[in-house]
Amino acid sequence: MTKRFDNRVAFITGGSRGIGKSIAENFAEDGAKIAIIDIDAEALQNVQSEFRDKGFDILALQANVVNSQEVEATMEQVIQEYGSLDILVNNAGIIRDNLLFKMNDNDWDQVIDVHLKGAFNTTRAAQKHMVHQKYGRIINISSTSALGNPGQANYSTVKAGLQGLTKTLARELGKFGITANSVAPGFIETDMTKSTADRMGIPFEDFLKAGASKIPVGRVGKPSDIANAVAFFADEQSSFVNGQVLYVAGGPTN
Repeated sequence: MTKRFDNRVAFITGGSRGIGKSIAENFAEDGAKIAIIDIDAEALQNVQSEFRDKGFDILALQANVVNSQEVEATMEQVIQEYGSLDILVNNAGIIRDNLLFKMNDNDWDQVIDVHLKGAFNTTRAAQKHMVHQKYGRIINISSTSALGNPGQANYSTVKAGLQGLTKTLARELGKFGITANSVAPGFIETDMTKSTADRMGIPFEDFLKAGASKIPVGRVGKPSDIANAVAFFADEQSSFVNGQVLYVAGGPTN
């Protein structure tokens, strides 16, 4: 049976856990060849073994998205192995939350680098292959925090920046058969949200219940909810959907 992403190659940053891993798995189940990069060697090894046990075709490569040379090298390795690069998902991210008056230079710089410089490095490296083959799908993972969120001046800034990058890429690359779109998750149950609960001194289950109480659908999101939205933008048949931001938050956003 033909699958939606047969013969497609998807490159996912920060793909060893959480949302990134779910995105990778969703693509793989639908026939894609998968390349993931991350800085966590152990997590990469684990996900590579897990995926290969399921029969998925995967390359798990250690690289720091902030380092353009490492990004270029891993992308070239993917091209050599699989012959193309069709889908790029810029998912890698970190949080360094604090109120502005407590936020130090490092808190700001690290978040800016990983999210924005990282997305710039991977997109610049990927687009030349996509332009050559006259086809590509670029999906940037933003957040509802792009609309503003106390304690996240750095994170809100980068997530809004990714939306601006998305719209610019859509205008620059559309004529080459390349679309760029953004998925903006709301409250998603991940290790990152667990670390937020830990930092606040709140039991994770209580944190999830409090979050769900504010969401119209009555639950928090799962990584698979984001993976499904990413797959829509990545679909070959979504070629007329370009430069859009889709909030996946269980209800309207402000």
